[in-house]
Amino acid sequence: MSREVLMLADALAREKNVDREIVFEALELALASATKKRYDEGVDIRVSIDRESGEYESFRRWLVVPNEAGLQEPDKEILHFEAQEQIPEMEVGDFIEEQIESMAFGRIGAQAAKQVILQRIRDAEREQILNDYLERGEKVMTGTVKRADKNGLIVESGRVEALLRRDQMIPKENLRSGDRVRAYILKVDREARGPQIELSRTCPEFLIKLFENEVPEMEQGLLEIKGAARDPGIRAKIAVVTYDKRIDPIGTCVGVRGTRVTAVRNEVAGEAVDIVLWSEDPAQFVIGALAPAQVSSIVVDEERHAMDVVVDEENLAIAIGRSGQNVRLASELTAWQINIMTPEESAEKTEKEAVVTRQLFIDKLDVDLEVAEILIAEGFNTLEEVAYVPLTEMLEIEAFDEDTINELRTRARDSLLTMEIAKEERLGEVSQDLLSLDGVTPELLAKLAQNNVHTRDDLAELAVDELVEATQIDEETAKTLIMKAREHWFTS
Repeated sequence: MSREVLMLADALAREKNVDREIVFEALELALASATKKRYDEGVDIRVSIDRESGEYESFRRWLVVPNEAGLQEPDKEILHFEAQEQIPEMEVGDFIEEQIESMAFGRIGAQAAKQVILQRIRDAEREQILNDYLERGEKVMTGTVKRADKNGLIVESGRVEALLRRDQMIPKENLRSGDRVRAYILKVDREARGPQIELSRTCPEFLIKLFENEVPEMEQGLLEIKGAARDPGIRAKIAVVTYDKRIDPIGTCVGVRGTRVTAVRNEVAGEAVDIVLWSEDPAQFVIGALAPAQVSSIVVDEERHAMDVVVDEENLAIAIGRSGQNVRLASELTAWQINIMTPEESAEKTEKEAVVTRQLFIDKLDVDLEVAEILIAEGFNTLEEVAYVPLTEMLEIEAFDEDTINELRTRARDSLLTMEIAKEERLGEVSQDLLSLDGVTPELLAKLAQNNVHTRDDLAELAVDELVEATQIDEETAKTLIMKAREHWFTS
């Protein structure tokens, strides 16, 4: 029997042109698979073949798992403490083995081994083809639509197949078998049974790569696309910057008579592309991103990472765009929340904020209305600014002498300290289940506690608008938090 195993291993290695070790491993897998069929339950079998003699032994084995984890598969697992009772040095992840009677090696074993070897060869070839393709470093695949299946289109490029899912196709684009297509390599899943490369024609990276192909100055490092936002097949915005002052970045991307941008648009089903200048100054970047709308003024809120952009009535519709498209794309491109408003809306908001700030100064600094108005007129909006703005800047306020300024700074600091102590006391009342809830930050906890929300159930019972009003978070985040807080109602 042992001689038969050795002869088969040698014959298969020659016939399939594979390493002898691969054949032995395949034989071990085939014998283990055949041995498992003796058992009704799902056991784990290991077969070991001696490479010199051809003798083989079979073992049933159990994986050592942590005691607290429990047995998920009792027929092939053993708890750590039970394993240590048999072999004291056993660790989690080791195997306890018991030798069992080996199956006789015959025609069935040889046939099963052949199937395993063939599959291994196919897997190895597939892996090699994929590696050879990926080694080229290409981010965009050009191929032919081979066929359609339930997941999307199978695109073939040479010997490599890739999947273009339906949600990664440009809407209303009609691709058929035999069509040439280009798409961005979105990800590689080596565990997938079908095509291991997934493609996208809708992601911003695809648009960037198309411009890089059309604009040689990018390859030369003279020009760079800093970001892109898309409404696939309809409209997009890209932000460009030049590292050579002699180059006009927008004109270079557009090309002579629009040839370059037209070539890109033709590839993405006529998608209109706005090319804007990138700027290190976030406000300037947002102004450019909102083009063609003209911006009257802009207020930056660093804490909320948002900007209030004021435009006149003539530019309001342009700034917002059809169905909010222009402002949405500008927000995605700049990574800032953009709030479009008219001058009247801006003035109303400013006045409301001034009322709140005025009352804050009166209450916390113990000053009269006149002093509060002076602070607001000089650009002070928070207690932190009064307390910690450099003294030299505050001394420039003509209405206050140095003693008054020092007294205001002392009162502001004392008030902030008192508020911080009160905040810590409120946080001490917050339950552990709320503290550990995903998405609840320390800043959010403080606002919740300030509004008497101390437990997970307190949060779960809030309406979305109540949570938004209490914490100033956006509506979508509020919905998500409330649903997370309510999860235990349905699982307990």
